[in-house]
Amino acid sequence: MAKITIQNLCGREIVLQDFSKSVLTHFGLHKLDWMHACGGKGRCTTCRFSIVKGADHIAPLTKAEERYREQKLLQLNERLACQAIVFDDIVISVPDDGKLPHLDYSE
Repeated sequence: MAKITIQNLCGREIVLQDFSKSVLTHFGLHKLDWMHACGGKGRCTTCRFSIVKGADHIAPLTKAEERYREQKLLQLNERLACQAIVFDDIVISVPDDGKLPHLDYSE
């Protein structure tokens, strides 16, 4: 079992038991709205998140993430929720341009 804590979403915690699914899939399973424009296919960067703690608990970058890093569209502390696979506890935050208007965010 592992946990994703979303620091600026009032510390919301998502508990993972299946380590084969993407972060975005886990959000959907827990009924958490998360920005994603391409349907979770790694074709954009709208689902990205910032890593606060536990970067080494995420599987290596996918080809899509590597491409966006090369294009400077994905920073060193960012991953795509549709691509990232987590295998232990991490703490993340929602970037300002990924915040949805109907959710309450903390600082």
